[in-house]
Amino acid sequence: MALRVLSKTLGFKQFIPFISVNRLPNSIQNGTLIPIRHSSFRSSEPVGDLAQYPEVEVVRNPPEWKYVERLLAPRTVPAPKPKESYPSGWKPSNPRPDLKYVVLRTKNHMLPVYLRRAYRGQRRITAVRHVEGDIWQLEAELRYLIEKQLNRPIITRVNEMTGQIELKGDHVAFVEKFLLEKGM
Repeated sequence: MALRVLSKTLGFKQFIPFISVNRLPNSIQNGTLIPIRHSSFRSSEPVGDLAQYPEVEVVRNPPEWKYVERLLAPRTVPAPKPKESYPSGWKPSNPRPDLKYVVLRTKNHMLPVYLRRAYRGQRRITAVRHVEGDIWQLEAELRYLIEKQLNRPIITRVNEMTGQIELKGDHVAFVEKFLLEKGM
């Protein structure tokens, strides 16, 4: 657009004294620009003759296919093998049957306890997700223990529909420790 205005108003030859105008495309020489878009699927060129591409062979040989399966990612995260202890400190879920609530693990077998930061890190909110059962009892136990530790009241929010509890402050390590002690 700017080149079109420039060429019509001031004359294109004044600004390119060292480049021959004859070597420029005709659309620029005449002062009319035609926009061309090559990014759309409809405007791209068709594939053409498929004979120029190499042949594809579909292999259904089970002895060869096992090597391909090793490269493919599994559809689900496999369950970890049971051991007494793990090098990372991870513990499998084993909830006590006397509890009225349970916190389910994520698809990666981790505890769903997260820290959310807002306002440039000034607001920290600890979120516990995937809570099933009596969510209010879990919230009361967490509130009591955290207030006892801090010697001041904290603000909590419970969402029964989504099974989430939010605690104001950074209490991720404390909540994870509490849930692991409960066997979750």
